[in-house]
Amino acid sequence: MVRMFRFGGICMSMDHRLDQAIDRAISEGRITGSVVLVSRDGERVYSRAAGFADREAGRLVEMDTIFRLASVTKPFVAATALAMAERGLISVGDLVRDHLPWFQPKLADGRLADITLHHLLTHTAGLAYDPALERLPADLAVNCGLADTDLGYEANFSRLNAIPLHFEPGSQWLYSYATDILGAVIATVHGSTLEEAVCAYVADPLGLSDCRFHVTDPARLAVAYADGHPQAIRMPDPYSPPETEGWTLTFSPGRIFNPKAFQSGGAGMAGTAPDVMTFLETLARGGGDILSPETARAALSNQIGGIEAESGRKFTYVGALVTDRRLAMTPQAEGTVRWGGVYGLNWFIDPVNRITGLSVTNTALEGCTGRYPDEIVQAIYG
Repeated sequence: MVRMFRFGGICMSMDHRLDQAIDRAISEGRITGSVVLVSRDGERVYSRAAGFADREAGRLVEMDTIFRLASVTKPFVAATALAMAERGLISVGDLVRDHLPWFQPKLADGRLADITLHHLLTHTAGLAYDPALERLPADLAVNCGLADTDLGYEANFSRLNAIPLHFEPGSQWLYSYATDILGAVIATVHGSTLEEAVCAYVADPLGLSDCRFHVTDPARLAVAYADGHPQAIRMPDPYSPPETEGWTLTFSPGRIFNPKAFQSGGAGMAGTAPDVMTFLETLARGGGDILSPETARAALSNQIGGIEAESGRKFTYVGALVTDRRLAMTPQAEGTVRWGGVYGLNWFIDPVNRITGLSVTNTALEGCTGRYPDEIVQAIYG
């Protein structure tokens, strides 16, 4: 069925436009494999898997292909924290050190910083995805959640106690591994692993069988690819993109198979596109079985007040909030919440037009910060 959406009085074929965008990106070699899903009012109106999960083996992407989620892990962990807060187990106003006594970062002047769970959720804690942290001597280096490691939460993140924060918590916005620290809090309070907490509060209630911090079926896992010319390359392990690509942290596709590595609340999950979409639709439609309508609204609302995040955007508990379409350079309505995952994912919830969109690929960085996610959004909106 061809879906005809009307935005601004213009009627268009979304299906045809999306098919063209997907086919073009794959034929040009920018994207290796992809799943694109679009819902309106909770009804799935577009669904397609295309390209290769393993190009060299000729294995095609299917709807049940498992992808590394990278930062699409963050909203799952945020929702878990909010569900625990609703049950009185934690509060977003809690000081992190009250749950993690070993986590005591300081400001540049030596003062102990008062970092709260709210600061972690909103990336206003003074932390940063800084590649310099990975380049410190081995006994001082901090793993930011993508590279492989045998360190646990405390052994890794207690090293931040000797590194001054970038700013006073709550005074600025800066994207960071804060959700990894939040994951450590969740695991501690839950008295188990982060994965078990995410399953208990989010994945299991929604029937998401593959969204885990391990790969439930390695035979269905998509191979990770990286930007290359004339086509994407099979990602080596480890892999550091050229600095010109705009992302300088180290990737390790094999990290998810290492049970010793801390479960990264900011980047560590894998899952299928339909499972991720079910989770996003649950947020969009009021929280379902995991959050109250009030908490779901809060999760999708500006949580940083007058602080600026990205151009034309604020930040919620789960992603960036479009507040100025012109500055954000998007056809999405103001009020849209959106974010991505550096392994090649992008998602949005547009409450005005009642649309939820998800594009999942196995190609970094094109599928996250390249032309492809913008092409998908333009195809949806025309």
